[in-house]
Amino acid sequence: MSNSYSLMIHGGSGSLEDLKYEAGEAEFRESINTILEKGRHRLEQGDSALDVVEYCVTLLENDRLYNAGRGSVLNAKGKVEMDAAIMSGRDLGAGAVACVEQVKNPIAVARRVLEKGEHVLLMGYGALEFAKLCQLETCPEDYFITENRIQQLAEAQAAGRITLDHERVKPHSEKLGTVGAVARDLQGDLAAATSTGGLVNNHWGRVGDTPVVGAGVYADNQSCAVSATGYGEEFLRTVLAKTISVFVEFKGMDAEAAAKAGVDYLVRRVQGEGGVIVIDTAGRCAAAQSTSGLICGWIEMGGEAHCTLG
Repeated sequence: MSNSYSLMIHGGSGSLEDLKYEAGEAEFRESINTILEKGRHRLEQGDSALDVVEYCVTLLENDRLYNAGRGSVLNAKGKVEMDAAIMSGRDLGAGAVACVEQVKNPIAVARRVLEKGEHVLLMGYGALEFAKLCQLETCPEDYFITENRIQQLAEAQAAGRITLDHERVKPHSEKLGTVGAVARDLQGDLAAATSTGGLVNNHWGRVGDTPVVGAGVYADNQSCAVSATGYGEEFLRTVLAKTISVFVEFKGMDAEAAAKAGVDYLVRRVQGEGGVIVIDTAGRCAAAQSTSGLICGWIEMGGEAHCTLG
């Protein structure tokens, strides 16, 4: 087993042809590389994988480039509803929130749910009240709502359809929103975290795979850590994050083989679209997707940082 650390983050999968709708490729690369290096510093100084994945996802939530936290898309009522989840591979501790509003960092609320330990998933008003009890920061509506998101919603409603993050209303040009992080720390512990703002014009109260343990997020020291991005309903139907974990633990696959096998299964069973990032118990990093692109960065076993948008 490696005595080093590994870290992966993602900012969504899909067709990335319309990235200029939000920003150019250079801005995404700079964002991913900056967050990776900040995460590296935390891991090098001995911070836990759980702390680091929360930290990295917080940074992604604070960046309007991504469909999570501050950059979240708008639902059919023109509101922001966010989902997030975090999981510890050491003891299978997990916390999640769904359809939460006003909270600056949903991943921080999920972490407090994990720490309290009485529940795994809180939603809606109950999640917001829990966040306030924990004295976590809330923000007014205008913190989340941007002109780009208002325009996206108007286009989607005019077309009478649900669309995806960064998508102009035209076929085969889709950027599937969600952000996530997976890590292995110097102690050999794994952790995973995922956060999203959902789909443009989705029905209020809709919950995707992101806050569901085993679907959009999973971590187990006996196998791997997984964060997913894509059409949430398809990841829910295939319990994809847990499926990848099973491939590692019971079929002896490494991260690369399991990620590929998981996405192959997603496509074979439900014609699913999306991607995953995976770190296995040895610290090996891998990503796979059924879409044409995946915004992804990684540091494998303390090595150089890498970033890809393809």
